[in-house]
This record gives sequence, C-alpha cells and structure tokens, in this order.
Amino acid sequence: MSQRVKPTAWVGWVLFGATMMLIIGIMHVIAGLVGLFNSDFYVGTSAGVIVFDITTWGWIHIVTGILLVATSIGIVTRTTWARISGVLLTSIAIVVNIAFLPTYPLWSLIGITLGCFVVYALAMHGNEIEE
Repeated sequence: MSQRVKPTAWVGWVLFGATMMLIIGIMHVIAGLVGLFNSDFYVGTSAGVIVFDITTWGWIHIVTGILLVATSIGIVTRTTWARISGVLLTSIAIVVNIAFLPTYPLWSLIGITLGCFVVYALAMHGNEIEE
C-alpha cells in the first residue's frame, strides 16, 4: 500500500511552474510567428540558426509552444501524463532556446532560466499536486 504524500507549499511552485510553462509556450508561439511572417526581425548568420533557417525555427517554436500550452493546462487539471510530458517538453524547450541563443539572446536566456525552474518544480514536487 503506497503512502499518500502530504501536500506542502511546493504545490504553489508546481502551479507557478505550470503558469510559467503557459507563458513560455505563448512566447514560443509568438517567436515562431515572427520568424515565419517577418524573417528579417531576427539577425541570424549567413548559414542560419545552428542548422536550420529562420522559417524552420519558426515552425519549431510554434509546435513547441502549442505543446507547452496544452501540457500546462494538463498540469493545472492534475493529470499524471501532463507532469511527465511537462518535464520532457520543457527540457526540449530549453534545448531549443539554447540553439536560438545567438539569434535572440535576451528571450532565450529568460526561457532557459524559467524552464529550469519549471523542470525542477515538476520533477521534484509534481506528485504533490495530484493529491
């Protein structure tokens, strides 16, 4: 028989993480739309950003953002799949922000920092929200 975990103040951090995941997702969608409709906005190298051009990164940002928004809604509704995929998707978003760092450094650094907080909150204390 498994013991129930008594919720602590970390539940607030998990909800904060879900909110930050929602904001990161919305910002990814906005960054992706800017990359698609105004590719001159971002200053990339002649070879593009890391491997892809700005338009491809726009689509990557849009897909990542939509998945993050959906997962953050799942975390607020206290589903286990959302907590597990939230850690995975936020880790992917961190990698995307690291790759996008030379092109848009300020947002990338903010996204990386917030993403690390989200991963920590979900991985260490995410089970408390399910109680």
